[in-house]
Amino acid sequence: MPELSKDVLRTQVKERRLEPVYVLHGSETYLRDIAAKTISDHAFAEGELRDFNEDEFSLANPDSIKVALAAAEQLPMMAARRVIRVTDVCVAATSQRDTLKEEYLDAVATYLQDPARHTVLIFVADELNGNRKFSTLLKASAAVVDFTALSDAELATWAGRRFADLGSVIDAATLRYLITVVGNDLHRLSNEIGKLSAAAIPENRITSELIDTLVPRTRALINFQLTDDLFAGRKTQAIASLQKLLDDGAEPLALLGLVASNLRRLVIAKEMIDAGADRAAIAGQMRMPYGSLNAFLATARRADKAELRKNMKRVAETDLAIKTSVGGGGPTGSRLQLEMLVCEMAMSG
Repeated sequence: MPELSKDVLRTQVKERRLEPVYVLHGSETYLRDIAAKTISDHAFAEGELRDFNEDEFSLANPDSIKVALAAAEQLPMMAARRVIRVTDVCVAATSQRDTLKEEYLDAVATYLQDPARHTVLIFVADELNGNRKFSTLLKASAAVVDFTALSDAELATWAGRRFADLGSVIDAATLRYLITVVGNDLHRLSNEIGKLSAAAIPENRITSELIDTLVPRTRALINFQLTDDLFAGRKTQAIASLQKLLDDGAEPLALLGLVASNLRRLVIAKEMIDAGADRAAIAGQMRMPYGSLNAFLATARRADKAELRKNMKRVAETDLAIKTSVGGGGPTGSRLQLEMLVCEMAMSG
């Protein structure tokens, strides 16, 4: 059976054209879990007895698959359908980590050959290795939807809609800044959007200052490796870090903002170190946990303040070059500008 896109799934569910078996997998677990709930919600009409016709079985106990398949065969009670969700599904690269054990392959294959038409069976998979027999069986016999991590552009669209739903206003630059700070974890991004929207009342306008006050800098900390490589003169590693971030979907301008933000924080930390500030004071000012502070302080100690300020000027020049398409426009031109910046900074580090 061909794999479904998220948009096709959304249309089918909205129209209540439900498949007998779904497999939902991928790294974006927030959207995956919402999809499983939405399918379940649309499987029942108003007035039907949902409580008697909906069950969930976790494969934390692998034997639960037998019970789930038996439940799927049962007729619904005062409803048109039953919904059976099978969670914690793992088909890993090696069988030791599997929760969907190959000893149950025949039983699942038998069900999939002729699935109960009165049941919607949903497999919610944490891992689905494409080289394994069980994965091949599920992908051939079920409606499969892959919830891959969203790019920064997709995150911005999703987050903009969430803010609008909550009655909040945020401009494009501030939205990019929020995503730069938080990263692509939709669970956390959703929580931060709710927190920011509540704090913005009554004006309902989200500002970068509000973000700095309320939102921990998760992505900036995770991606600090790039800045560390730059100031250690590790050009090869810095370019590799940059390429991975861009390949993962980070927008060039947002990534440039991350580099600029880390540079500003290094300048502040360097001045605090020179003034004799202790570790706790620096951690509080930088708003980062102790466990993330060691690499940051090591970089700040070896950095030269004059070089930091010169690099801030280079970042500003690169920002202008990207926005005015100097040296080539579009994603390719922006990527080239960033690679040139990283090379220059790494060689001078």
